[in-house]
Parts: sequence; structure tokens; C-alpha cells
Amino acid sequence: MAKADTKTKMLADGLRYKSKVSGSPFTAATSFGAATMSCFLCGKHRARSQMVTRKILGKSQAVCSPSCKAADEAAAG
Repeated sequence: MAKADTKTKMLADGLRYKSKVSGSPFTAATSFGAATMSCFLCGKHRARSQMVTRKILGKSQAVCSPSCKAADEAAAG
């Protein structure tokens, strides 16, 4: 079941927003290491400096370092 989105309303002309900030919340930072990527295993965005590449299904994929669970605990604490 889909949840109702209470933050936005449809206007009479069919548009959802009167004005919206352009761009992405995951914009590229000035340095390569500060940019974010999503983990292949958990899907959460982390700084590239907190990720490593591992060979999964024959391709190199970016994953949390040392593990997704440890990265979550470090972020929470």
C-alpha cells in the first residue's frame, strides 16, 4: 500500500510545487573524497572515504567499510 504524501499538495493546474529548489541533495563536493556514493549492499549514502570496493558478482562495487552494521553504529554513536 502506498503512503499518502502529506508534505505536498496538488494545485488546481496539476502542478505539485509552486517553487522547488533545483539540484540534488547528493551534489558533488569540491574534493573527490567528500562526495557521497550509495553502498551496493545497504543502499545508504556515505562519503567515499568511508567506503571500499569489493568484487561482488564479478564486478567491483562500493560498499561500507568495514561493514554496513559497523558504519551504522559509528554514525549513531
